[in-house]
Amino acid sequence: MRYPEPFLAAHGFDAAERRPLQADASLRHYARLVGGPRPALLMDAPPPEDVRPFARLARHLLQAGLSVPEIIAADEAAGFLILEDFGDATHAALLDAGADPIPLYTEAAGTLAALHAAPVPRGLPAWDAAAMARATAATFLDWWWPAAFGAPASPAAREGLEAALGAMLAPFAEARGFVHRDYFPANLMRLERRSGPRRTGILDFQDAAIGHPAYDLISLVEDARRDVPAAARRAAVAAYLTARPGLDRGAFLGAMAACGAQRHLRVAALWVRLARRDAKPGYLIHGPRCWALLDRSLSQPACAPLRDFLDTHVPREMRRNPPEAA
Repeated sequence: MRYPEPFLAAHGFDAAERRPLQADASLRHYARLVGGPRPALLMDAPPPEDVRPFARLARHLLQAGLSVPEIIAADEAAGFLILEDFGDATHAALLDAGADPIPLYTEAAGTLAALHAAPVPRGLPAWDAAAMARATAATFLDWWWPAAFGAPASPAAREGLEAALGAMLAPFAEARGFVHRDYFPANLMRLERRSGPRRTGILDFQDAAIGHPAYDLISLVEDARRDVPAAARRAAVAAYLTARPGLDRGAFLGAMAACGAQRHLRVAALWVRLARRDAKPGYLIHGPRCWALLDRSLSQPACAPLRDFLDTHVPREMRRNPPEAA
Protein backbone atom coordinates (compact mmCIF):
# COMPACT_ATOMS: atom_id res chain seq x y z
CA MET A 1 0.00 0.00 0.00
CA ARG A 2 1.18 3.51 -0.84
CA TYR A 3 1.29 6.29 1.76
CA PRO A 4 1.29 9.77 0.17
CA GLU A 5 3.12 11.72 2.87
CA PRO A 6 2.67 15.25 1.44
CA PHE A 7 -1.05 14.62 0.86
CA LEU A 8 -1.54 13.29 4.40
CA ALA A 9 0.45 16.15 5.90
CA ALA A 10 -1.50 18.77 3.97
CA HIS A 11 -4.68 17.59 5.67
CA GLY A 12 -3.33 17.10 9.18
CA PHE A 13 -2.77 13.33 9.10
CA ASP A 14 1.03 13.31 8.90
CA ALA A 15 1.40 12.08 12.48
CA ALA A 16 -1.52 9.64 12.33
CA GLU A 17 -0.78 5.96 12.90
CA ARG A 18 -1.51 3.86 9.77
CA ARG A 19 -3.24 0.53 10.34
CA PRO A 20 -3.71 -1.43 7.07
CA LEU A 21 -7.07 -3.15 6.69
CA GLN A 22 -7.64 -6.52 5.07
CA ALA A 23 -7.70 -6.28 1.28
CA ASP A 24 -10.63 -7.46 -0.81
CA ALA A 25 -10.78 -8.88 -4.33
CA SER A 26 -10.02 -5.50 -5.92
CA LEU A 27 -6.73 -3.62 -6.25
CA ARG A 28 -7.83 -1.01 -3.72
CA HIS A 29 -6.19 -0.87 -0.29
CA TYR A 30 -7.30 0.85 2.89
CA ALA A 31 -5.58 1.96 6.08
CA ARG A 32 -7.14 3.35 9.22
CA LEU A 33 -5.63 6.71 10.22
CA VAL A 34 -5.50 6.86 14.01
CA GLY A 35 -4.61 10.03 15.89
CA GLY A 36 -5.42 12.53 13.18
CA PRO A 37 -7.91 15.42 13.28
CA ARG A 38 -10.85 12.96 13.07
CA PRO A 39 -11.43 9.23 12.54
CA ALA A 40 -10.56 8.52 8.92
CA LEU A 41 -9.49 5.94 6.37
CA LEU A 42 -6.98 6.30 3.58
CA MET A 43 -8.07 4.74 0.29
CA ASP A 44 -5.24 3.86 -2.10
CA ALA A 45 -6.57 2.99 -5.55
CA PRO A 46 -3.63 2.57 -7.95
CA PRO A 47 -4.22 2.21 -11.71
CA PRO A 48 -6.23 0.67 -13.27
CA GLU A 49 -8.47 1.60 -10.33
CA ASP A 50 -10.03 5.07 -10.50
CA VAL A 51 -11.31 6.93 -7.43
CA ARG A 52 -13.30 9.47 -9.42
CA PRO A 53 -16.50 7.38 -9.81
CA PHE A 54 -16.46 6.66 -6.08
CA ALA A 55 -15.95 10.32 -5.21
CA ARG A 56 -18.65 11.54 -7.57
CA LEU A 57 -21.19 9.00 -6.33
CA ALA A 58 -20.30 9.59 -2.68
CA ARG A 59 -21.12 13.28 -3.02
CA HIS A 60 -24.36 12.49 -4.84
CA LEU A 61 -25.54 9.92 -2.28
CA LEU A 62 -24.67 12.19 0.63
CA GLN A 63 -26.85 14.89 -0.90
CA ALA A 64 -29.63 12.30 -1.22
CA GLY A 65 -29.54 11.78 2.56
CA LEU A 66 -27.94 8.35 2.60
CA SER A 67 -25.06 7.19 4.79
CA VAL A 68 -21.93 6.91 2.68
CA PRO A 69 -18.42 7.95 3.77
CA GLU A 70 -17.81 11.66 3.59
CA ILE A 71 -14.77 12.58 1.50
CA ILE A 72 -12.46 14.53 3.80
CA ALA A 73 -9.75 15.09 1.19
CA ALA A 74 -8.98 13.86 -2.30
CA ASP A 75 -6.10 13.55 -4.72
CA GLU A 76 -8.11 11.98 -7.50
CA ALA A 77 -5.34 12.07 -10.10
CA ALA A 78 -3.00 10.06 -7.86
CA GLY A 79 -5.75 7.71 -6.62
CA PHE A 80 -5.97 8.75 -2.96
CA LEU A 81 -8.96 9.63 -0.80
CA ILE A 82 -9.22 10.35 2.92
CA LEU A 83 -12.65 9.13 3.99
CA GLU A 84 -14.89 9.26 7.01
CA ASP A 85 -14.32 6.12 9.09
CA PHE A 86 -17.55 4.24 9.84
CA GLY A 87 -15.73 1.80 12.13
CA ASP A 88 -15.65 -1.98 12.01
CA ALA A 89 -19.31 -2.96 12.40
CA THR A 90 -19.99 -4.26 8.92
CA HIS A 91 -23.10 -6.37 8.63
CA ALA A 92 -20.79 -9.25 7.70
CA ALA A 93 -18.78 -8.87 10.92
CA LEU A 94 -21.95 -8.63 13.00
CA LEU A 95 -23.40 -11.75 11.37
CA ASP A 96 -20.15 -13.62 11.92
CA ALA A 97 -20.31 -12.64 15.58
CA GLY A 98 -23.77 -14.16 15.92
CA ALA A 99 -26.08 -11.16 15.48
CA ASP A 100 -29.73 -11.84 14.66
CA PRO A 101 -29.80 -11.71 10.87
CA ILE A 102 -33.42 -10.62 10.47
CA PRO A 103 -33.00 -7.03 11.77
CA LEU A 104 -29.81 -6.57 9.75
CA TYR A 105 -31.30 -7.81 6.51
CA THR A 106 -34.51 -5.87 7.09
CA GLU A 107 -32.59 -2.65 7.73
CA ALA A 108 -30.43 -3.28 4.67
CA ALA A 109 -33.51 -3.79 2.51
CA GLY A 110 -35.09 -0.59 3.79
CA THR A 111 -31.94 1.36 3.00
CA LEU A 112 -31.79 -0.25 -0.43
CA ALA A 113 -35.35 0.89 -1.12
CA ALA A 114 -34.34 4.45 -0.18
CA LEU A 115 -31.26 4.18 -2.39
CA HIS A 116 -33.39 3.08 -5.33
CA ALA A 117 -35.91 5.86 -4.70
CA ALA A 118 -33.21 8.59 -4.67
CA PRO A 119 -32.46 10.66 -7.79
CA VAL A 120 -30.26 8.83 -10.26
CA PRO A 121 -26.95 10.55 -11.01
CA ARG A 122 -26.05 11.28 -14.59
CA GLY A 123 -23.40 9.45 -16.51
CA LEU A 124 -23.73 5.96 -15.04
CA PRO A 125 -22.95 3.06 -17.39
CA ALA A 126 -25.66 0.63 -18.42
CA TRP A 127 -26.06 -2.64 -16.56
CA ASP A 128 -28.39 -4.06 -19.18
CA ALA A 129 -28.60 -7.44 -20.90
CA ALA A 130 -25.66 -6.66 -23.19
CA ALA A 131 -23.40 -5.53 -20.34
CA MET A 132 -24.45 -8.46 -18.17
CA ALA A 133 -23.73 -10.88 -21.02
CA ARG A 134 -20.26 -9.40 -21.55
CA ALA A 135 -19.48 -9.63 -17.84
CA THR A 136 -20.69 -13.23 -17.69
CA ALA A 137 -18.66 -14.23 -20.73
CA ALA A 138 -15.57 -12.64 -19.19
CA THR A 139 -15.68 -15.08 -16.27
CA PHE A 140 -17.75 -18.09 -17.33
CA LEU A 141 -16.55 -18.47 -20.93
CA ASP A 142 -13.08 -16.97 -20.65
CA TRP A 143 -12.02 -18.66 -17.39
CA TRP A 144 -14.40 -21.32 -16.09
CA TRP A 145 -15.05 -22.93 -19.48
CA PRO A 146 -11.43 -23.69 -20.47
CA ALA A 147 -10.67 -24.81 -16.92
CA ALA A 148 -13.63 -27.20 -16.97
CA PHE A 149 -13.49 -28.45 -20.57
CA GLY A 150 -9.79 -28.07 -21.35
CA ALA A 151 -10.51 -25.98 -24.44
CA PRO A 152 -11.84 -22.50 -25.24
CA ALA A 153 -15.56 -21.92 -25.62
CA SER A 154 -16.72 -22.23 -29.22
CA PRO A 155 -18.27 -19.34 -31.14
CA ALA A 156 -21.58 -21.21 -30.97
CA ALA A 157 -21.36 -21.35 -27.18
CA ARG A 158 -20.58 -17.64 -27.02
CA GLU A 159 -23.48 -16.76 -29.28
CA GLY A 160 -25.75 -19.11 -27.37
CA LEU A 161 -24.92 -17.61 -23.98
CA GLU A 162 -25.46 -14.08 -25.23
CA ALA A 163 -28.80 -15.05 -26.76
CA ALA A 164 -29.92 -16.90 -23.63
CA LEU A 165 -29.11 -14.02 -21.31
CA GLY A 166 -30.74 -11.55 -23.69
CA ALA A 167 -33.94 -13.60 -23.83
CA MET A 168 -34.00 -14.10 -20.06
CA LEU A 169 -33.47 -10.43 -19.22
CA ALA A 170 -35.52 -8.85 -22.04
CA PRO A 171 -38.87 -8.94 -20.16
CA PHE A 172 -37.42 -6.71 -17.44
CA ALA A 173 -35.52 -4.22 -19.60
CA GLU A 174 -37.87 -1.26 -19.04
CA ALA A 175 -37.46 -1.15 -15.24
CA ARG A 176 -34.25 0.84 -14.97
CA GLY A 177 -32.70 2.74 -12.09
CA PHE A 178 -29.66 3.06 -9.84
CA VAL A 179 -27.96 -0.28 -9.19
CA HIS A 180 -25.18 -0.57 -6.59
CA ARG A 181 -24.06 -3.94 -8.06
CA ASP A 182 -22.34 -5.17 -4.87
CA TYR A 183 -24.99 -4.70 -2.21
CA PHE A 184 -24.23 -7.37 0.38
CA PRO A 185 -23.22 -7.50 4.07
CA ALA A 186 -19.49 -6.93 3.61
CA ASN A 187 -20.30 -3.57 2.02
CA LEU A 188 -22.86 -2.47 4.62
CA MET A 189 -22.27 -0.90 8.04
CA ARG A 190 -24.40 -0.73 11.19
CA LEU A 191 -24.33 2.91 12.34
CA GLU A 192 -25.86 2.78 15.81
CA ARG A 193 -26.26 6.54 16.24
CA ARG A 194 -28.30 6.94 13.07
CA SER A 195 -31.87 5.94 12.32
CA GLY A 196 -34.10 5.01 9.42
CA PRO A 197 -32.37 4.39 6.09
CA ARG A 198 -29.28 6.22 7.39
CA ARG A 199 -28.71 3.49 9.99
CA THR A 200 -27.10 1.36 7.28
CA GLY A 201 -23.88 2.77 5.88
CA ILE A 202 -23.16 1.93 2.24
CA LEU A 203 -19.65 1.17 0.94
CA ASP A 204 -17.99 0.21 -2.38
CA PHE A 205 -20.53 1.78 -4.72
CA GLN A 206 -18.00 2.88 -7.33
CA ASP A 207 -19.22 0.29 -9.86
CA ALA A 208 -22.82 1.53 -9.74
CA ALA A 209 -24.77 1.50 -12.98
CA ILE A 210 -28.22 1.88 -14.49
CA GLY A 211 -30.11 -1.40 -14.44
CA HIS A 212 -32.92 -3.32 -12.81
CA PRO A 213 -33.16 -2.70 -9.04
CA ALA A 214 -33.93 -6.38 -8.48
CA TYR A 215 -30.22 -7.03 -9.08
CA ASP A 216 -29.30 -5.38 -5.78
CA LEU A 217 -31.97 -7.13 -3.73
CA ILE A 218 -30.99 -10.55 -5.03
CA SER A 219 -27.35 -9.70 -4.32
CA LEU A 220 -28.34 -9.07 -0.71
CA VAL A 221 -30.59 -12.05 -0.05
CA GLU A 222 -28.71 -14.62 -2.18
CA ASP A 223 -25.21 -13.65 -1.12
CA ALA A 224 -22.35 -15.31 -2.99
CA ARG A 225 -20.19 -15.33 0.16
CA ARG A 226 -22.53 -16.48 2.93
CA ASP A 227 -25.65 -18.54 3.50
CA VAL A 228 -28.70 -16.37 4.18
CA PRO A 229 -31.38 -17.88 6.45
CA ALA A 230 -34.72 -18.27 4.69
CA ALA A 231 -36.48 -16.17 7.33
CA ALA A 232 -34.05 -13.29 6.81
CA ARG A 233 -34.46 -13.57 3.05
CA ARG A 234 -38.25 -13.39 3.33
CA ALA A 235 -38.10 -10.48 5.77
CA ALA A 236 -35.77 -8.47 3.52
CA VAL A 237 -37.87 -9.01 0.40
CA ALA A 238 -41.04 -8.09 2.31
CA ALA A 239 -39.44 -4.96 3.75
CA TYR A 240 -38.22 -3.83 0.33
CA LEU A 241 -41.56 -4.39 -1.39
CA THR A 242 -43.43 -2.68 1.45
CA ALA A 243 -41.18 0.35 1.10
CA ARG A 244 -41.84 0.48 -2.66
CA PRO A 245 -45.58 -0.22 -2.97
CA GLY A 246 -45.75 0.89 -6.58
CA LEU A 247 -43.79 -2.10 -7.85
CA ASP A 248 -45.44 -5.01 -9.62
CA ARG A 249 -44.63 -7.78 -7.16
CA GLY A 250 -44.83 -10.64 -9.65
CA ALA A 251 -42.67 -8.90 -12.23
CA PHE A 252 -40.16 -7.87 -9.60
CA LEU A 253 -39.80 -11.41 -8.25
CA GLY A 254 -39.31 -12.66 -11.80
CA ALA A 255 -36.60 -10.06 -12.31
CA MET A 256 -34.95 -11.18 -9.07
CA ALA A 257 -34.79 -14.74 -10.37
CA ALA A 258 -33.36 -13.67 -13.74
CA CYS A 259 -30.82 -11.27 -12.25
CA GLY A 260 -29.88 -13.90 -9.69
CA ALA A 261 -29.24 -16.55 -12.34
CA GLN A 262 -26.94 -14.21 -14.26
CA ARG A 263 -25.11 -13.09 -11.14
CA HIS A 264 -24.64 -16.57 -9.71
CA LEU A 265 -23.21 -17.92 -12.99
CA ARG A 266 -20.89 -14.95 -13.39
CA VAL A 267 -19.65 -15.05 -9.80
CA ALA A 268 -19.26 -18.83 -9.65
CA ALA A 269 -16.84 -18.44 -12.55
CA LEU A 270 -15.28 -15.29 -11.09
CA TRP A 271 -13.85 -17.37 -8.25
CA VAL A 272 -12.01 -19.46 -10.85
CA ARG A 273 -10.58 -16.34 -12.48
CA LEU A 274 -9.42 -15.02 -9.11
CA ALA A 275 -7.71 -18.33 -8.40
CA ARG A 276 -6.01 -18.71 -11.76
CA ARG A 277 -5.26 -15.16 -12.85
CA ASP A 278 -4.83 -13.38 -9.52
CA ALA A 279 -3.47 -16.22 -7.33
CA LYS A 280 -6.38 -15.93 -4.88
CA PRO A 281 -7.60 -19.53 -4.53
CA GLY A 282 -9.29 -18.85 -1.20
CA TYR A 283 -12.36 -17.55 -2.98
CA LEU A 284 -13.05 -20.99 -4.47
CA ILE A 285 -14.65 -21.97 -1.18
CA HIS A 286 -17.69 -19.98 -2.31
CA GLY A 287 -18.08 -21.89 -5.58
CA PRO A 288 -20.43 -24.62 -4.29
CA ARG A 289 -22.76 -22.00 -2.82
CA CYS A 290 -22.93 -20.05 -6.08
CA TRP A 291 -23.65 -23.14 -8.15
CA ALA A 292 -26.37 -24.16 -5.69
CA LEU A 293 -27.93 -20.70 -5.86
CA LEU A 294 -27.80 -20.86 -9.66
CA ASP A 295 -29.56 -24.22 -9.61
CA ARG A 296 -32.31 -22.73 -7.46
CA SER A 297 -32.68 -19.76 -9.78
CA LEU A 298 -32.89 -21.98 -12.84
CA SER A 299 -35.98 -23.66 -11.39
CA GLN A 300 -37.92 -20.40 -11.88
CA PRO A 301 -39.89 -19.89 -15.13
CA ALA A 302 -38.19 -16.53 -15.79
CA CYS A 303 -34.84 -18.32 -16.14
CA ALA A 304 -35.89 -20.82 -18.82
CA PRO A 305 -33.60 -19.43 -21.59
CA LEU A 306 -30.45 -19.75 -19.49
CA ARG A 307 -31.57 -23.13 -18.13
CA ASP A 308 -31.99 -24.42 -21.68
CA PHE A 309 -28.54 -23.11 -22.68
CA LEU A 310 -26.83 -24.80 -19.75
CA ASP A 311 -28.76 -28.05 -20.23
CA THR A 312 -27.47 -28.11 -23.81
CA HIS A 313 -23.84 -27.15 -23.17
CA VAL A 314 -22.93 -27.93 -19.54
CA PRO A 315 -23.89 -31.29 -18.02
CA ARG A 316 -25.25 -30.94 -14.52
CA GLU A 317 -22.36 -32.90 -13.00
CA MET A 318 -19.92 -30.28 -14.35
CA ARG A 319 -21.63 -27.32 -12.69
CA ARG A 320 -19.04 -26.84 -9.98
CA ASN A 321 -15.48 -25.63 -9.49
CA PRO A 322 -13.27 -27.31 -12.11
CA PRO A 323 -11.45 -30.20 -10.38
CA GLU A 324 -8.00 -28.78 -11.00
CA ALA A 325 -9.08 -25.42 -9.54
CA ALA A 326 -10.83 -26.87 -6.49
